[in-house]
Amino acid sequence: METLWFILVAFMLVAYVVLDGFDLGAGIIHILVAKTDHERQVIIKAIGPVWDGNEVWLIAAGGTLYFAFPAVYASSFSGFYLPLMIVLWLLMLRAVGIELRAHVDNSLWRSFYDFVFPVSSLLLAIFFGAAIGNVIRGVPLNAEGYFFEALWTTFTITAQPGILDWYTLLTGAVAFAALTVHGAHYVAVKTEGEINQRARHIARNVSWLLMVLTIVSLFATLAVRPRMIDNYITRKWGAIFPGSVIGSLGCMIYFRAKGRDLAAFLASSGYLVGMLGGAAFGLYPYLLPASTEDRYSLTIYNSSAGVYGLTVGVVWWVIGVALALGYFAFVYRSIRGKVALEGEDGY
Repeated sequence: METLWFILVAFMLVAYVVLDGFDLGAGIIHILVAKTDHERQVIIKAIGPVWDGNEVWLIAAGGTLYFAFPAVYASSFSGFYLPLMIVLWLLMLRAVGIELRAHVDNSLWRSFYDFVFPVSSLLLAIFFGAAIGNVIRGVPLNAEGYFFEALWTTFTITAQPGILDWYTLLTGAVAFAALTVHGAHYVAVKTEGEINQRARHIARNVSWLLMVLTIVSLFATLAVRPRMIDNYITRKWGAIFPGSVIGSLGCMIYFRAKGRDLAAFLASSGYLVGMLGGAAFGLYPYLLPASTEDRYSLTIYNSSAGVYGLTVGVVWWVIGVALALGYFAFVYRSIRGKVALEGEDGY
């Protein structure tokens, strides 16, 4: 039952990254692909009906973690208090940048929010990537299962690391590049003309950076946490994760060259699934490894809720996710096709 809930938590996090990831990516490239006020409205309308709904998966992932592994929830939310507050503010700023931009017909007003939206999106991508890096690298857990990390220390890997070091900055860079490509593919799917061409150009150029960072991060991860490869050695089927990453990178290049924007977007989705799924597979059964002593690490066995609660919870989780998936299928089907603005203000 603990393994099942490990998979469910991983599923929720992957769903969030894939869905809200293209929103963040669209925000990152917002100024680069949209040169006029009209074009910026097009980008915002492309994500307008879904961006806030996509964030539900982050809340659901936190709720699932709290229900299934309360010790990990308590430890991580206290130890990562500072970065969580930063992420919370960035999420609010991104929402403000989207929702308030069109409320006042003033060039200075819109310019301000045209700055807030991409900057908050960019920083969110980096912080989310750094968070994954912290989990893989390990945190300084004590015997009570708690820890504290400064925002940064010496930028080196030690038993008492900071939230930001060379490895977590690398994972942040990987997340930034991956979500930029993902968002550019989505914008290309939803737009036409010059915006479409600019989005394709960004996706093509950043994809090469993403390939380099993916290879570098692989070797860096094995250097920082060598046991990440253990599950791949004992469970050969885990090769599907690196295989999907390699295949997705190749498909992105091929489909972009053919002008098949939707296929390229699905390929970048596959890349994110492969990377995150591979990280979860390598970490199992650890949920929050310790950088101090391994006996302090939080695993699916020493941090889970009771078996009875987990068993009953599966039923309600299935019902809730089925309803959510049905709603998302309806919404995405309703907004299929290219974006078209209505009226002068675009709304």
